[in-house]
Amino acid sequence: MIRVLIADDQPLVRTGLRMILSTEPDIEVVGESVDGASAIDMCARHHPDVVLMDVRMPGVDGIDATRAITAGEQAPRVLVLTTFDLDEIVYDALRAGASGFLLKDAPEDRLVTAIRVVAEGGSLFAPSVTRRLIEEFATRAPRTEAPVTGLTEREREVLGLVARGLSNAEIARELVVSENTVKTHVARLLMKLAVRDRVQAVVLAYETGLVRPGAT
Repeated sequence: MIRVLIADDQPLVRTGLRMILSTEPDIEVVGESVDGASAIDMCARHHPDVVLMDVRMPGVDGIDATRAITAGEQAPRVLVLTTFDLDEIVYDALRAGASGFLLKDAPEDRLVTAIRVVAEGGSLFAPSVTRRLIEEFATRAPRTEAPVTGLTEREREVLGLVARGLSNAEIARELVVSENTVKTHVARLLMKLAVRDRVQAVVLAYETGLVRPGAT
Protein backbone atom coordinates (compact mmCIF):
# COMPACT_ATOMS: atom_id res chain seq x y z
CA MET A 1 0.00 0.00 0.00
CA ILE A 2 1.33 3.43 -0.99
CA ARG A 3 0.80 5.94 1.81
CA VAL A 4 0.19 9.47 0.54
CA LEU A 5 0.10 12.83 2.32
CA ILE A 6 -1.62 15.74 0.57
CA ALA A 7 -0.23 19.22 1.31
CA ASP A 8 -2.27 22.04 -0.21
CA ASP A 9 -3.89 25.14 1.26
CA GLN A 10 -6.96 24.90 -0.99
CA PRO A 11 -9.72 22.68 0.46
CA LEU A 12 -11.20 21.93 -2.95
CA VAL A 13 -7.85 20.72 -4.27
CA ARG A 14 -7.32 18.46 -1.27
CA THR A 15 -10.84 17.06 -1.57
CA GLY A 16 -10.41 16.43 -5.28
CA LEU A 17 -7.09 14.67 -4.81
CA ARG A 18 -8.45 12.53 -2.00
CA MET A 19 -11.49 11.50 -4.08
CA ILE A 20 -9.28 10.50 -7.02
CA LEU A 21 -6.90 8.48 -4.87
CA SER A 22 -9.65 6.83 -2.80
CA THR A 23 -10.63 4.70 -5.79
CA GLU A 24 -7.15 3.18 -6.12
CA PRO A 25 -6.76 -0.13 -4.25
CA ASP A 26 -3.02 0.32 -3.69
CA ILE A 27 -3.06 3.95 -2.51
CA GLU A 28 -4.07 5.26 0.90
CA VAL A 29 -4.30 8.94 1.86
CA VAL A 30 -2.93 9.06 5.40
CA GLY A 31 -3.34 12.79 5.98
CA GLU A 32 -3.96 16.28 4.66
CA SER A 33 -2.07 19.44 5.60
CA VAL A 34 -2.88 23.07 4.86
CA ASP A 35 0.68 24.43 4.93
CA GLY A 36 4.30 23.41 4.99
CA ALA A 37 4.65 23.38 8.76
CA SER A 38 1.82 20.92 9.24
CA ALA A 39 3.14 18.82 6.33
CA ILE A 40 6.50 18.45 8.10
CA ASP A 41 4.75 17.51 11.34
CA MET A 42 2.41 15.02 9.68
CA CYS A 43 5.27 13.34 7.84
CA ALA A 44 6.94 12.69 11.18
CA ARG A 45 3.73 11.24 12.59
CA HIS A 46 2.27 9.31 9.65
CA HIS A 47 5.39 8.30 7.67
CA PRO A 48 3.94 8.61 4.16
CA ASP A 49 5.70 7.15 1.14
CA VAL A 50 4.81 10.09 -1.10
CA VAL A 51 3.93 13.71 -0.36
CA LEU A 52 1.87 15.66 -2.90
CA MET A 53 3.27 19.11 -2.22
CA ASP A 54 1.77 22.40 -3.32
CA VAL A 55 4.38 25.10 -3.87
CA ARG A 56 2.66 28.24 -2.69
CA MET A 57 1.23 27.90 0.80
CA PRO A 58 0.98 30.35 3.72
CA GLY A 59 3.68 30.35 6.38
CA VAL A 60 6.16 27.61 5.55
CA ASP A 61 5.86 27.17 1.79
CA GLY A 62 6.24 23.97 -0.20
CA ILE A 63 9.91 24.54 -0.97
CA ASP A 64 11.02 24.91 2.63
CA ALA A 65 8.76 22.01 3.61
CA THR A 66 10.27 19.84 0.88
CA ARG A 67 13.79 20.68 2.04
CA ALA A 68 12.95 19.75 5.62
CA ILE A 69 11.06 16.57 4.72
CA THR A 70 13.68 15.16 2.34
CA ALA A 71 16.57 15.87 4.71
CA GLY A 72 15.64 13.11 7.14
CA GLU A 73 16.48 9.42 7.19
CA GLN A 74 14.11 7.24 5.13
CA ALA A 75 12.47 10.40 3.88
CA PRO A 76 9.29 10.20 1.82
CA ARG A 77 9.39 11.13 -1.84
CA VAL A 78 8.01 14.56 -2.69
CA LEU A 79 5.95 15.15 -5.82
CA VAL A 80 5.48 18.88 -6.36
CA LEU A 81 2.13 20.08 -7.66
CA THR A 82 2.25 23.30 -9.65
CA THR A 83 -0.08 25.39 -11.79
CA PHE A 84 2.48 26.40 -14.42
CA ASP A 85 5.12 24.14 -15.96
CA LEU A 86 7.63 27.01 -16.01
CA ASP A 87 6.91 28.28 -12.52
CA GLU A 88 10.33 29.47 -11.35
CA ILE A 89 9.62 28.26 -7.84
CA VAL A 90 9.74 24.69 -9.13
CA TYR A 91 13.48 25.15 -9.80
CA ASP A 92 13.98 25.72 -6.10
CA ALA A 93 11.74 22.76 -5.25
CA LEU A 94 13.96 20.44 -7.29
CA ARG A 95 17.05 21.75 -5.53
CA ALA A 96 15.26 21.26 -2.22
CA GLY A 97 14.91 17.54 -2.93
CA ALA A 98 11.68 17.01 -4.85
CA SER A 99 11.65 13.90 -7.03
CA GLY A 100 9.57 15.55 -9.73
CA PHE A 101 6.55 17.64 -10.42
CA LEU A 102 3.09 17.42 -11.89
CA LEU A 103 0.76 20.05 -13.26
CA LYS A 104 -2.44 20.45 -11.28
CA ASP A 105 -4.52 20.08 -14.42
CA ALA A 106 -2.92 16.75 -15.33
CA PRO A 107 -5.32 13.87 -16.09
CA GLU A 108 -6.30 11.69 -13.15
CA ASP A 109 -4.54 8.63 -14.53
CA ARG A 110 -1.31 10.59 -14.86
CA LEU A 111 -1.49 11.63 -11.23
CA VAL A 112 -1.98 8.04 -10.11
CA THR A 113 0.82 6.81 -12.35
CA ALA A 114 3.13 9.55 -11.07
CA ILE A 115 2.52 8.55 -7.47
CA ARG A 116 3.31 4.92 -8.23
CA VAL A 117 6.46 5.82 -10.16
CA VAL A 118 7.76 8.06 -7.39
CA ALA A 119 6.85 5.55 -4.67
CA GLU A 120 8.88 2.87 -6.47
CA GLY A 121 11.96 5.09 -6.41
CA GLY A 122 11.58 6.62 -9.84
CA SER A 123 11.20 10.24 -10.78
CA LEU A 124 9.19 12.31 -13.19
CA PHE A 125 11.70 13.21 -15.83
CA ALA A 126 9.78 13.35 -19.10
CA PRO A 127 11.29 14.98 -22.19
CA SER A 128 8.17 17.05 -22.88
CA VAL A 129 8.37 19.33 -19.85
CA THR A 130 10.94 18.28 -17.28
CA ARG A 131 13.95 18.43 -19.58
CA ARG A 132 13.11 22.02 -20.47
CA LEU A 133 12.58 22.81 -16.81
CA ILE A 134 15.88 21.26 -15.72
CA GLU A 135 17.85 22.95 -18.49
CA GLU A 136 16.32 26.33 -17.70
CA PHE A 137 17.04 25.70 -14.04
CA ALA A 138 20.62 24.78 -14.84
CA THR A 139 21.32 28.06 -16.60
CA ARG A 140 20.24 29.92 -13.47
CA ALA A 141 21.82 27.69 -10.84
CA PRO A 142 25.26 28.57 -9.43
CA ARG A 143 27.96 26.02 -10.18
CA THR A 144 29.36 24.13 -7.22
CA GLU A 145 33.08 24.56 -6.71
CA ALA A 146 33.95 20.91 -6.16
CA PRO A 147 33.75 18.88 -9.38
CA VAL A 148 32.13 15.46 -9.30
CA THR A 149 34.63 12.70 -10.02
CA GLY A 150 34.56 8.93 -10.09
CA LEU A 151 32.10 8.28 -12.92
CA THR A 152 33.26 6.00 -15.68
CA GLU A 153 33.10 7.15 -19.29
CA ARG A 154 30.03 4.97 -19.86
CA GLU A 155 28.32 6.32 -16.73
CA ARG A 156 28.90 9.88 -17.94
CA GLU A 157 27.42 8.88 -21.29
CA VAL A 158 24.37 7.39 -19.58
CA LEU A 159 23.99 10.52 -17.44
CA GLY A 160 24.01 12.67 -20.56
CA LEU A 161 21.21 10.56 -22.03
CA VAL A 162 19.26 10.75 -18.78
CA ALA A 163 19.65 14.54 -19.00
CA ARG A 164 17.99 14.41 -22.42
CA GLY A 165 14.97 12.83 -20.75
CA LEU A 166 15.46 9.34 -22.19
CA SER A 167 13.97 6.34 -20.42
CA ASN A 168 16.03 3.26 -19.61
CA ALA A 169 14.59 1.48 -22.65
CA GLU A 170 15.47 4.41 -24.91
CA ILE A 171 18.98 4.60 -23.49
CA ALA A 172 19.39 0.86 -24.08
CA ARG A 173 18.47 1.30 -27.74
CA GLU A 174 20.80 4.29 -28.08
CA LEU A 175 23.78 2.41 -26.62
CA VAL A 176 22.83 -0.99 -28.05
CA VAL A 177 22.88 -2.68 -24.65
CA SER A 178 20.25 -4.41 -22.52
CA GLU A 179 17.84 -2.44 -20.35
CA ASN A 180 19.19 -4.27 -17.29
CA THR A 181 22.66 -2.99 -18.13
CA VAL A 182 21.31 0.56 -18.27
CA LYS A 183 19.59 0.09 -14.92
CA THR A 184 22.91 -1.01 -13.44
CA HIS A 185 24.70 2.05 -14.84
CA VAL A 186 21.99 4.38 -13.54
CA ALA A 187 22.04 2.77 -10.08
CA ARG A 188 25.82 3.11 -9.88
CA LEU A 189 25.92 6.74 -10.97
CA LEU A 190 23.18 7.61 -8.47
CA MET A 191 25.26 5.97 -5.75
CA LYS A 192 28.45 7.75 -6.81
CA LEU A 193 26.69 11.12 -7.00
CA ALA A 194 25.00 10.43 -3.62
CA VAL A 195 21.56 11.38 -4.93
CA ARG A 196 18.20 9.65 -4.64
CA ASP A 197 16.92 9.73 -8.20
CA ARG A 198 17.38 10.76 -11.82
CA VAL A 199 16.13 14.32 -11.40
CA GLN A 200 18.57 15.03 -8.58
CA ALA A 201 21.39 13.44 -10.57
CA VAL A 202 20.73 15.69 -13.56
CA VAL A 203 20.47 18.81 -11.40
CA LEU A 204 23.83 18.00 -9.80
CA ALA A 205 25.34 17.18 -13.18
CA TYR A 206 24.32 20.56 -14.58
CA GLU A 207 25.52 22.42 -11.49
CA THR A 208 28.95 20.81 -11.62
CA GLY A 209 29.32 21.08 -15.37
CA LEU A 210 29.25 17.33 -16.03
CA VAL A 211 26.35 18.06 -18.37
CA ARG A 212 25.77 21.39 -20.09
CA PRO A 213 22.41 22.69 -21.32
CA GLY A 214 22.12 22.12 -25.05
CA ALA A 215 25.14 19.83 -25.14
CA THR A 216 23.17 16.64 -24.65
